[in-house]
Amino acid sequence: MARRGAGTPFLLQLSLLLLLHLGGTLGCASVAVGSPIVPLGSAVTASCTIQRELCRGLEQGKVRISWMLDNKLVAGSQRQGPGGTEVSNLTLPRFNHTQARLWCCVEWNGTKQRIGMAEIRAGYPPAKPLNLSCVLNLSDYGLTCQWEQGTDSHLPTSIVLKCAGSRAQVVTGCTPQGGHSHCTVPRRLLQLYRQMEIWVSATNALGTAESEHLCIDPMDVAKLDPPTLQSIQSIPFQTDCIALAWDVARGTEHMELQCELRYRAPEDPAWVLVTGIIGRAGTAQRCGFLFGTQYQFQMRCRRSSASALAYWSEWSPGRNYTTHEKAPTGKLDAWWEAEPAGAGERLEVQLRWKAPRQREANGRVLGYRVTLSPRRRGRDPSTICNTTHTQCNFSVPARTRRVYLSAYNAAGESAPTEVVLLQRKGQPLSGLRAVPGGERSLWVHWEAPLAPVIAYVLEWQRVTAEPGHCSACWQMERDGAATTALIQDGIEPFQLYNISLYPLYEDTVGVPIHTTAYSQQKAPSHAPKLHLRRISKSEAELCWEPLPVDMQNGFITSYTIFWANSIADVASATVNPSLSSFVIRGLKPSTLYKVHIMASTAAGGTNGTSLTLVTTVLDDTEIQFLFLTLGLIFVLFMVLLICFHKNERMKEQLWPSVPDPANSSLGKWVPAAAPQEPIQVPAAREPGPAAISTVTVLEGEPGKQPGKEPPALLVALPAVTRPYVRQEGPGEPVQYARVGVAGYRGQRLLPEPGPRFYENLRGRGDGGGAGDWGFPEEPPATFPLLQGLRIGGAEELHECRAD
Repeated sequence: MARRGAGTPFLLQLSLLLLLHLGGTLGCASVAVGSPIVPLGSAVTASCTIQRELCRGLEQGKVRISWMLDNKLVAGSQRQGPGGTEVSNLTLPRFNHTQARLWCCVEWNGTKQRIGMAEIRAGYPPAKPLNLSCVLNLSDYGLTCQWEQGTDSHLPTSIVLKCAGSRAQVVTGCTPQGGHSHCTVPRRLLQLYRQMEIWVSATNALGTAESEHLCIDPMDVAKLDPPTLQSIQSIPFQTDCIALAWDVARGTEHMELQCELRYRAPEDPAWVLVTGIIGRAGTAQRCGFLFGTQYQFQMRCRRSSASALAYWSEWSPGRNYTTHEKAPTGKLDAWWEAEPAGAGERLEVQLRWKAPRQREANGRVLGYRVTLSPRRRGRDPSTICNTTHTQCNFSVPARTRRVYLSAYNAAGESAPTEVVLLQRKGQPLSGLRAVPGGERSLWVHWEAPLAPVIAYVLEWQRVTAEPGHCSACWQMERDGAATTALIQDGIEPFQLYNISLYPLYEDTVGVPIHTTAYSQQKAPSHAPKLHLRRISKSEAELCWEPLPVDMQNGFITSYTIFWANSIADVASATVNPSLSSFVIRGLKPSTLYKVHIMASTAAGGTNGTSLTLVTTVLDDTEIQFLFLTLGLIFVLFMVLLICFHKNERMKEQLWPSVPDPANSSLGKWVPAAAPQEPIQVPAAREPGPAAISTVTVLEGEPGKQPGKEPPALLVALPAVTRPYVRQEGPGEPVQYARVGVAGYRGQRLLPEPGPRFYENLRGRGDGGGAGDWGFPEEPPATFPLLQGLRIGGAEELHECRAD
């Protein structure tokens, strides 16, 4: 059959599938489950039975039954049932789906065909409804009840509100719609002024749950409309008392009501509640109100005979009322600063004070007055300051020790406060510290002095880059035994404050003691910028400017310097916050480093920008030593050079003067026309062409006496001199000589072959007279110029010989 199906066209396969499905619907297969709704996580059993004769196409061959839970294959067992049926059983030990379809399938033509299905749902029994409450609406007298649903059961659940009278049977009061957890019981099912039992019932396939039963009189849970405040006025002779009149809501005139009143001033954090007001409609009195203060009043009511479950009406709309004013009372807290002026004849005073509290102001303060004397009956003192502010600057005579301060409003003026201008030279406190009291407050602690203290004055000023002065940043502690105070005015987080404490004694003011504090700290806004002060091959000195106080955001606890080279060799060092420079030691020569600084507070740290630096090859000391050495060498060289230049003898030894034959005066002795016959020299070779150098006759050495010169040199030479030329061969160098009184020095004209040096002949003779020059008897044969001199003037040369 499979082979036949392999060649069956697509339409034939589709028709066979339709036949299978039609056969299944006609009873080909049946799926049965133990229970279609089970508790979540419990076991599920199912069976699938196939009747061959009803399944067309499955009459022959073996039937293989399989199971699928939704799209997941699950394994079951198969057996042959009675009447030629095939039966497969399936057990799922733990069903964790809230809803799933279980399919029975057979294998046909290599595919699984679904021929039966059963739907299974799982969940929990219904949860118990909670917090049942009901309210009676007097407009239609319907009882609206609400409750809280329990956990979801994952199953269809029926919820109804049931109620029963004292003698009536249980009825369904209402059914919530749309999954809500509230509904309203109509008036026809209620028994007013009688007890009724009300509860919520939840039911699903796994069970039923009920809420707590509520036993109430529907009128006890009636919610009334709020009353209306009609008038508020002060009692004429008792200005701290008021009288209120109100009307009850429509429809509640026949009820006994229990009402409450509440009121507060705009600056009060909470309402003041007045209870126990009983009556249908009428008036009520209340005392203890502040003078000249605006209050807001509200009222609400409920049935006085109702149980504790009864509902209050909503609060009535607020109504404002301002009480009568009265002259200010109490004393003002004052503080001063005084400096002499006018050559000590006047006293410049800055007087500051705190505005009176509302309880003491008794209304709106219109201004303040400062006088030099108290007010007496029938006579007004002279006023030195009249202002609406809380500070005043004035000048008084130098001997003035007291001024008087008072406040006034529309109802009158307060009693004057005496301000004694005491000198600040008393004993200071021994200790003062401040700690955060919150984000915007500071607790100040101090040690009490041994002398008795009347009061304390605290001053605080915010530390900023631009100096400023807060005239209101002070407060007075009237309790002389106090050792702590809370500062709350004008305190901002992340700001530094200078705090000063003055003890006030009986006849003087103590010298202040100071401290600084933050109410809250965080990491600095920025880190300092690093600068390189100096660098060497192993050290680098860094410096930075301290952070501005506005950027610190807390007390700087430390600076941390980090440096690293190109191979990520990282090191760090912690620096005291009082320092502004640091020397990094142990660096490698000629190495690039990146350095940055981190500024830290107790709340965190902030990194600065990176600074790149390169160490030197040599230290400054080494560079200085090197330059010093080179300088010394240069100086020594220059000294030697100068010495050589100035010392002729040394100069002659090291740099001998080489005469230029072309410029020799001997060249002038050569005749213009050479003779036809060359001079024959015995034992000489045939002369060849040769270049004749000149002979230069030099003057005698300076300092020689005229009579002491050799006679031969004083004899005039012939007009035409025939020089002697000796040429030993073609290309051989021609020798020349310089003849002088002190002697001669000779060398070859060309560098090769090696020249022959001739010694100075002076002093070589045997005799020691002034005319003894030590010349040899015959000029050297290798010196042609002297040979020429011998030929041209033998008489003169002989005169120069030694005796």
